[in-house]
Amino acid sequence: MKKYNKYFVLLFALLLAISCQKDDFAFGDLAAPSNIQVTAEIIGKTADAPNGDGSGTVKLTAKADNAVSFKYVFSDGTSETSPSGIFTKRFTKTGVNTYTVTVIANGRGGVASNTTLDITVLSNFSDDEAVTFLTGGSSKKWYWSASEAGHLGVGQNDGDATKNYYANYYMAGPFEKAASPASSCLYENELTFSKDGDQLKFELNNGGATFFNAAFASVGGGSGPDDACLTYNTSGVKTVSLSPSESVVTKNPNHATQTRGTMLNFSDGGFMGYYIGQSSYEILSITANRMVVRAVMGGNPALAWYHIFTTTKPTQNPTTDYTNLVWSDEFNTDGAPDATKWNYDLGKGDNGWGNNEKQNYTNSATNVKVQGGNLVITAKKEASGGADYSSARLKTDAKFAFTYGKVEVKAKLPIGKGTWPAIWMLGQNYASKPWPACGEIDIMEHVGNNQNVILSTLHYPGHSGGNGNTGSKTYANVSTEFHVYKVIWSPASVKTYVDDDLLHSVPNDGSLPFNSDFFLILNVAMGGNLGGNIDGAFTQSSMEIDYVRIYQ
Repeated sequence: MKKYNKYFVLLFALLLAISCQKDDFAFGDLAAPSNIQVTAEIIGKTADAPNGDGSGTVKLTAKADNAVSFKYVFSDGTSETSPSGIFTKRFTKTGVNTYTVTVIANGRGGVASNTTLDITVLSNFSDDEAVTFLTGGSSKKWYWSASEAGHLGVGQNDGDATKNYYANYYMAGPFEKAASPASSCLYENELTFSKDGDQLKFELNNGGATFFNAAFASVGGGSGPDDACLTYNTSGVKTVSLSPSESVVTKNPNHATQTRGTMLNFSDGGFMGYYIGQSSYEILSITANRMVVRAVMGGNPALAWYHIFTTTKPTQNPTTDYTNLVWSDEFNTDGAPDATKWNYDLGKGDNGWGNNEKQNYTNSATNVKVQGGNLVITAKKEASGGADYSSARLKTDAKFAFTYGKVEVKAKLPIGKGTWPAIWMLGQNYASKPWPACGEIDIMEHVGNNQNVILSTLHYPGHSGGNGNTGSKTYANVSTEFHVYKVIWSPASVKTYVDDDLLHSVPNDGSLPFNSDFFLILNVAMGGNLGGNIDGAFTQSSMEIDYVRIYQ
């Protein structure tokens, strides 16, 4: 027993020692950093050149007691985090200028201290012509030159002067990225350069989604081996500073014909549309309406990416503007829908349309009627035909079908979680070629559980159900205002629009089912695979349609 107690005491002592050792790893002293010391070495400073050699370059070194990292905030609108406290800054405003530098010393637990200093430095570098080209003297918009081969490309970044100045590894073909919703967001980019006094400013409107290089997908909340369009917020004005390039291209014997030698340096992580983890771009060439830039890929200095921009947004394979009105319904007569133009799908989802929808389709005036110049399709919470909800689905099946043309439907959508309105088309040969072989064109779908997000989808073999070829965008006030939902369908493509804004585009060819007659369908479903959960407080809501017009 005494031996047992001896071991027990030793074990207790050992555990106590381990516990005390763990205490050594506690958060530590949360005292704010103190004794901040900052030195600023102006490159090229001499007695005869007290403000430097004209490069505008200053090497900053910060030290402080209890500091774990530093951040520099500059009065030219830029900032930089430096864990070591060492950072080389190039000031680019032409002439001798004084800049205020705020140095923030960060300690443990988020405590911080700061100090400021003024730096007077000379910069001889300027490129007023490039600024004028970029801004037009005030403000100018730029777009991807998508119709050009090589508008996006990548090449080597090394000392090989025969290959390091162009995209020798890969060049995108004209409108290549428009072929898939995983990449088509690239062409929605709108880059705005503007002058604000002596400063160059930049804004990127990405339409809500950015095309990410796969190496940086995690920045946009994505993953996977392929580049992809990911929802990403690019709002906010960035400051752009200019500096002379020091790239490998500038060392080439023929560099004068290969690069302008001007760098665009974007503040706060700004970038030019395609996310490659880089905020500095070398202007290779620029005119009033065309610009070519080069950027070394973030995290992989062996690669350089090339972008071509233009001031006129290119149009892909302009589709014939079908203008001959061949069929329409203006809904000018109150009562039931025109029986010469419309018939109905009736019954529950188990009658053939499925999708686990919760409504029973009727032709009752409580679910579908023409009133006040609009067709009104109303989904209601009520027992109907064995379902908990009633609604209506109209179609031109066996009344009117067509091949190629333009469809315009001016509509205001229902509201409420669980509502699922749709404006769509189905191949008239669905009896002999069952879905998806007959093809389906969803001009517009809206899910009340994802308010204001409009979907457009094509279904065909290999792209049925949840694997449809889909595009989506957010539009304001779809349930309180009328919008025109449109498809332009040609032998070359199927393109859908909301108020003339391109929503989705799919190339068409002879292998797809979109080359024969289709008819039109209008409906409001409830719940189901896409509609999702229905709000228990839902009572009723309507899709109102001002007109339907078909042109060829």
